[in-house]
Amino acid sequence: MPRRPKRPCSYPGCPNLTEGRFCEEHEKEENKRYEKYDRDPATKRRYGRAWKRIRDKYVSEHPFCELCFAKGVLVETEEVHHKIPLSKGGTHDRSNLIALCKSCHAKIHAENGDRWHRN
Repeated sequence: MPRRPKRPCSYPGCPNLTEGRFCEEHEKEENKRYEKYDRDPATKRRYGRAWKRIRDKYVSEHPFCELCFAKGVLVETEEVHHKIPLSKGGTHDRSNLIALCKSCHAKIHAENGDRWHRN
C-alpha cells in the first residue's frame, strides 16, 4: 500500500516535511510544551515515573495485545489500559491493567464515550 505524501511540519515557520504532525526536530519541543501548559496537572501526578516503571514491566510480561491474542492474532502491545480508570477509583494494580494495541485501545474508549462524544 502506498504511503501518504509528506506534509509540512505544523511548528510555526518550519519548512521541513514530515509524515506526522511535527518534524523530528520539533516533536520533542512540542511534547515538552504540551506537558508544561496543556496537560491537566492531576493527570501528570497520576502518570509519573512510577507508572512508567509499572507499564514497562507489564509490557515486558505481555508483549502482545491481549484482545487480539484471544482472537489468535499477534499484534504488539502499544498501550496499557486501566480497566477501571484512575479517575473512577481504579489503581495501577496488575489485575486492573490490560495490554492493548492502539486500535483496540481506541475502540474501548470510543465504546465508553470517554474521548469522542456521541451525537
